[in-house]
Amino acid sequence: MIIVKNQKESRQNKPLVSVVILNWNGKRYLNDCLTSLENQSFTNFEIIFADNGSEDDSVSFVKENFPKTIIVENKKNLGFAEGNNRGIRIAQGKYVFILNNDTKVDKNCLEKLVEVAERNDKIGMAATKILSIQNSKLIDSVGVNIYFDGMSRGRGRKEIDNGQYDKIEKILIPSGCAALYRKEMLDEIGLFDERFFAYCEDTDLGLRGRLAGWQAQFVPSAVIQHYYSGTSGKYSSFKAFLVERNHFWVVLKNFPPKLILFLPFYTVLRYSFIIFGLLTKRGAGARYQSPKFQLVFILLKSYISALRGLPEMLNKRKFIQKNKKLNNKEIYNLFKKYSLRLSEITLND
Repeated sequence: MIIVKNQKESRQNKPLVSVVILNWNGKRYLNDCLTSLENQSFTNFEIIFADNGSEDDSVSFVKENFPKTIIVENKKNLGFAEGNNRGIRIAQGKYVFILNNDTKVDKNCLEKLVEVAERNDKIGMAATKILSIQNSKLIDSVGVNIYFDGMSRGRGRKEIDNGQYDKIEKILIPSGCAALYRKEMLDEIGLFDERFFAYCEDTDLGLRGRLAGWQAQFVPSAVIQHYYSGTSGKYSSFKAFLVERNHFWVVLKNFPPKLILFLPFYTVLRYSFIIFGLLTKRGAGARYQSPKFQLVFILLKSYISALRGLPEMLNKRKFIQKNKKLNNKEIYNLFKKYSLRLSEITLND
C-alpha cells in the first residue's frame, strides 16, 4: 500500500469529509471525476483512491496528475465491498463519501450533503441526485427502494427529471454509487460485507443502518452525473450470479421473520415476471449478454453459493438483530413504504 498524504487544511471549521473512490481499470474516467472534486465549493475533504489491481496505469495517472490524493494499491480486484473498505479504514473524516470513479460531481455537491447531515446527528446516510452523464435530464437514482425478496433498484431510475424529486426528504437508503455515510454509524454497524464482493452490498449496509435507528436523507441539490455500469459492465453472467446470491443474503441478515418466510413466494413471482420479460424482450434479462438458457445454471450456482454462506450470514444476523432499534412491525412498515413494484425490477432496464 502506498499512501500520499493530502495537504488540505481545515477551513471555516467545516467537518472533514473523506471521499473514497474505488477504481478498477477506470483510467478513462478519472480525469473528469477527480477534476470535478478539485472544483468543489466545499474544501475540507481528503481523497482516498483505492485501486483494485488495475492494469491500465490508473495509479500512475493519479500520482502524476493529482499528487495530493491518498492512494491505496490493492494487488488484485477485491470487489466493491472490500476495495472500498480498505479506503474507509484509513479515512480520517467525520463523514465518508463513497463515489464511483465513472462520475462527475457538481461543484456544490459536498457542501450540500454536509449541510443537511449536520442538521441532525441521527442522519447516518445521505443520498445524492444521480443523473445520467449521457443525458443530464435522465435520472439514474434518487435513493434506493426495495422489493420484498431483497432486490433493490434506484428510486426514480429512467424517469425524466422534471423537478419531481427536488425536495429534501427521508428515503430508505442511498445508492453506493455516490453516498455520504456518517463515520460514527459505520463504526457502530460495520462496513460493507466483504463476502458480497459486489452488488447489493450498499443495500445491506443501508438496511443495517436503518435497523440500528439511523436516518437516511435525500439531498436533491447534491448532483452527480454517472455512466451507469461504466466500470462493471451490463448484464454479465458474473453480475447476474452476484445479484441473485447477494439479495438472498440481504434478506437473511436484515428482514423480519415473516418476510423471510414469504421469500420463496416473492422470488417465484419475480422469476415469472422475468420470464415474461424474456418472451417480450423487456427488462434487464432480455439484454443479458450470454445465451438465455445459461440463466438457469447461473441461478442454481447462485443459490448453492448462498446456501454455503448460510451459517456465516445467520451469525451476522444475530448481531444485527441484537443491536437493532426498530421492532419487526416498524421494519415491515419501512419496507412497505419504500417497496418496489414488481414491474420496476423485472420489466424496466
